Amino acid sequence: MMAFASLKLRRDVRNLYAARALRGFGDGFAIIILPVYLLAIGLTPQQVGIVASASLLGTAALTLTVGLVAPRYDLRNLFIAGAVLTVLTGLMFPVVETVAPILLVAFLGTINPSAGDLGMLIPLEHALLTQETADRDRTRVFARYSLIGSLTAAAGSLAAALPEFLVAKGLPELSAIRLMFYGYAVLGLLAALLYTRLPRDHMRAASRPKSALGPSRNIVYKLAALFSLDAFAGGFVVQSLLALWLFQQFDLSLAAASAFFFGSSLLSAFSFPVAAWLAKRIGLVNTMVFTHIPSSVCLIAVAFSSNLTVVLVLLLIRSALSQMDVPTRSSYVMAVVTPAERTAAASVTAVPRSLASAVSPAIAGFMLAGSFSGLPLVICGGLKIVYDLALLGFFRHTKPPEET
Repeated sequence: MMAFASLKLRRDVRNLYAARALRGFGDGFAIIILPVYLLAIGLTPQQVGIVASASLLGTAALTLTVGLVAPRYDLRNLFIAGAVLTVLTGLMFPVVETVAPILLVAFLGTINPSAGDLGMLIPLEHALLTQETADRDRTRVFARYSLIGSLTAAAGSLAAALPEFLVAKGLPELSAIRLMFYGYAVLGLLAALLYTRLPRDHMRAASRPKSALGPSRNIVYKLAALFSLDAFAGGFVVQSLLALWLFQQFDLSLAAASAFFFGSSLLSAFSFPVAAWLAKRIGLVNTMVFTHIPSSVCLIAVAFSSNLTVVLVLLLIRSALSQMDVPTRSSYVMAVVTPAERTAAASVTAVPRSLASAVSPAIAGFMLAGSFSGLPLVICGGLKIVYDLALLGFFRHTKPPEET
């Protein structure tokens, strides 16, 4: 019986991994074609930044809502609801062409312009993955989870070149982009089918998220504040705006941008297993800090370079380093709280990050239209260095179980 339960759990985890792959692929092309679509229908760069902010605000609101209602509902239903929302997002974006409805769809929808680990379902997935994982394997499990998401996002970035191929075959540009949004909806439908395979009884028991924090409250609040600073900084260079900066600064084609973001996503993906390996040797906090700082220095240098080759090389180096804190951060949060607080901790640290990251894209959109368009990159890099030093100062002595 226990062997069957173990097999059943592995099947559940595989379904979560597969759903994460579908979401990653969809986000990979959606965040690149979204600014192209918005500019094609007449929006300004400033309005594109505001749309990005609306999307991130909506992500925060949805994550908070999920955290509040989860104790009263079966988690499988929440997973399915999130997938259905993805379907609706893909169906609605192609039919709206004015600012107000676009903002509404961006706020209520699931397209995340940051290409990061933000989203209404991610805290629930983190708690579920941690529940049956031994401390020594936790970071490796999160690295695999992040690797799957990043590899599929890389493939999605490559797929963002499909509209140019369709245009070359005679299809109008807007029609080609709209087809991509419909493809995004199909991916949501496939994810919903995977979520229906999660058993109700398994999700209803120990995996239920808790509505409040207990003894780990102070740790979680400090981490949430620091993660918010990091997310606010990252909001200045969300991938959609970085793509827009490359389009405007270097007249990069959609195909070239697609290939570049494919390569950068691959580098980010393969950095996750390296992060898990490194964390075993120098610790989770040290891995987060000492890989993050060099990536921020590269980003600042990009802002002052006028050579496209140099810019792309620096951005690729940044991609190889900047995401190593993704699996290590998730693992650390799950490690330093009690099991009963895991879902609440994941939600409480995720929501402020979404809110903080929602403010800066709108500011960055106005900066991109200024005399020094690289200013958002400088601000992002500088604030992230401040975050890294603060994280090291506050938490270098707070060790997860496997490090003690």
